[in-house]
Amino acid sequence: MLVPVYNTNGEQVGERELPDAIFGVEPNLDLMHQALMRQLANARLGTHKTKTRGEVSGGGRKPWRQKGTGRARQGSTRSPIWRHGGIVFGPRPRGYEQDMPKKMRRAALRSALSSKAREGLVSVVDSLRLEQPRAKEMAQILANLKVAGDALIAISEPDVNVQLASRNLAGIEVILASYLNVRDLLSHERLLLPVESLELIEAWLAPEKRAAAEVRA
Repeated sequence: MLVPVYNTNGEQVGERELPDAIFGVEPNLDLMHQALMRQLANARLGTHKTKTRGEVSGGGRKPWRQKGTGRARQGSTRSPIWRHGGIVFGPRPRGYEQDMPKKMRRAALRSALSSKAREGLVSVVDSLRLEQPRAKEMAQILANLKVAGDALIAISEPDVNVQLASRNLAGIEVILASYLNVRDLLSHERLLLPVESLELIEAWLAPEKRAAAEVRA
């Protein structure tokens, strides 16, 4: 798939081939859903907890004698039927982590990238650099590239100026290309890739390049 390459002024300066092995596969919706659910589950802390009758305070003695009061017999104020009593079958600390093979995670990521490319929502820029962390300048660059509004920017290496200039722009998120994931791709409409990031993604996700690297190792 051939896509135009723009500069920060919005002018086309060339073309770039998006490898079909990454951006041209048939999207697997079930695999993408599984990867998304796994990522959301792994983000849960699982620190929720309620106290059982053995953990709440009070209840050291019988509230009243067993017989002769006309009231129902009670043995402790920590009983679940009492106000401020213990909770039965309440949430307890637990882990929500889900496992997923690495090959499946990468296949889901290729499906998400292919879905974006198929809809024409992947934009490539020759370079993305800022001298100062100015949000106004970053907003103008995004407007020139027609990706303003809701976009994910994947940079090849940490860039403080780009990250600071983008964090106050509504709908714009900057991540490292090596941290690209299904949740962030599906959470934003457009994807902006500098050429350096595209090359990093190709080396990371292209099956034939990974196989060659494993053979050399």
